[in-house]
Amino acid sequence: MAEDLIKKADGSDFGTTMAGNFIHDIIDKDLQNQKYSRPILTRFPPEPNGYLHIGHCKSICLNAGTALKYHGGFNLRYDDTNPVSEDEEFVGSIENDVKWLGFQWDKLLYASDYFGKMYECCEKIIAAGGAYASSETGDEIKAGRGTLTQPGVNSPYRDRPAEESLQIFHDMRDGKYGDGEMCIRAKIDMSSPNINMRDPVIYRVLHATHHNTGDQWCVYPMYDFAHPIEDAIEGITHSICTLEFEDHRPLYNWVLENLKEDFPEPPQQIEFAKLGLSNTIMSKRNIKRLVNEGTIESWDDPRLCTIAGMRRRGYTPEALRAFCESVGVAKAGNLVDYGQLEFFVREDLKDKVDNRMVVLEPLKVVIDNYPEGKSEICVLENAQDPARGTREVTFSREIYIEQEDFMEVPAKKYFRMYPGNEVRLKGAYFVTCTDVVKDAEGNIVEIHATYDPDTKSGTPGADARKVKGTIHWVDANNCADIPVRNYSYLAYPNEETGKNDFDPGSRQDKAAKAEISLKDAKAGERFQFFRNGYYITDTVLSKEGEPVFNQIVGLKSSYKK
Repeated sequence: MAEDLIKKADGSDFGTTMAGNFIHDIIDKDLQNQKYSRPILTRFPPEPNGYLHIGHCKSICLNAGTALKYHGGFNLRYDDTNPVSEDEEFVGSIENDVKWLGFQWDKLLYASDYFGKMYECCEKIIAAGGAYASSETGDEIKAGRGTLTQPGVNSPYRDRPAEESLQIFHDMRDGKYGDGEMCIRAKIDMSSPNINMRDPVIYRVLHATHHNTGDQWCVYPMYDFAHPIEDAIEGITHSICTLEFEDHRPLYNWVLENLKEDFPEPPQQIEFAKLGLSNTIMSKRNIKRLVNEGTIESWDDPRLCTIAGMRRRGYTPEALRAFCESVGVAKAGNLVDYGQLEFFVREDLKDKVDNRMVVLEPLKVVIDNYPEGKSEICVLENAQDPARGTREVTFSREIYIEQEDFMEVPAKKYFRMYPGNEVRLKGAYFVTCTDVVKDAEGNIVEIHATYDPDTKSGTPGADARKVKGTIHWVDANNCADIPVRNYSYLAYPNEETGKNDFDPGSRQDKAAKAEISLKDAKAGERFQFFRNGYYITDTVLSKEGEPVFNQIVGLKSSYKK
């Protein structure tokens, strides 16, 4: 069962049940009234037309978590009723994402496996006078549907005899019509205040090869017709979906009501608010456009909030599950600040990873009174937790520090390195800047300093004199050159359009200097780069001995839990 996979890194339980919400209140009442003679069964039904994103993550957690809470079942079902936009690449990515999040489905299913049953259901509804064949074009159907204030107009084919419509449906199945030449419309109510109920199309002709069924079919059900039948076939009790399907629920119920002999205990659809996240792009259509244009690398670009992108970025499944639980389940939609997601990533990583010294913007420091050719060992703690042990790094006459850790003319309350000021090098000595070297354009290219040999960290009396500034460094004579990719938010709101626009500066590449041990970092390893943030060895671009690092998240957070 799924609860076997939902564990913290130490093996303890993590999120095996979700906090109570209005959906669980409905289920509790159904159980009390013994509405169903079968266990609670939920499903996650993605269309395989793109990669999953953080919004799908919330849905997965809700559906799988609900099944766990009520000791029921959870299906992963591909809603693959549109062969034009679906692909096996997306099928594989979805399975990887669900497993990586920590969930395991009870059954892996395809809506396309039910095409035969869906066809039979449509035959029954046509034969009973509940649907009819129509040769109207899409534009004609749309024009006749009416508006929110005006009723629709009956189709000229609405009163076509059931036998004739049934024969046409068979001819559609046999390939006697081209794409768009014929369709099946449900006969409901052209004056309904809900436009979705104004004789919607439930089957259409489409000559396209399907990723699962090949060329077996040339007629395909529309989503609103297929979805309730899929749920009913599987025995789903509660069909949990996002709020945009609320207006489609009457049609969901209409289909099941017309098939009640086949499905005497029909599922019920319940809607919840979709997750919106600031400063990103979540639309599959827009992500696909960015990928096709080459604006971003791929569907797993670390800047994206696709689950694959967040996994490559270094986010953990524990952090994503905790974030989704913090957002909660409600009817009203809201935009969640991206900082809230970053908060949970930091919280999960802070006790899991070791730190390393990495200089992202190197500035060389020459310690003039340190013996030339000498090298010594400095011992550094791997983390704040002493149990994580220590490591050794080398120290010599030339080191690198961050450019931002030196200021020729210091600002007020600037306690790092500047001419005449003494600072501590983490795990090493006190040093004082004595000189600045500039190029012809006036840019600082090197600084000189002296050190106090009696101040080495860990030696008796070394801490007798206090300084306000401690900075990190890397031995210039024994370091690794590593490419580092820092990230800012993928997109920012456009005040004119109200939509998020892609930020071309959302990735900054750094040629960093690092502790030599990072040269052997393995793909997927995470570290805290001291004072810079959390980073992961990229799982796509890294090679043995040539790691590439992605920034996971910075150290500071503006989000208040």
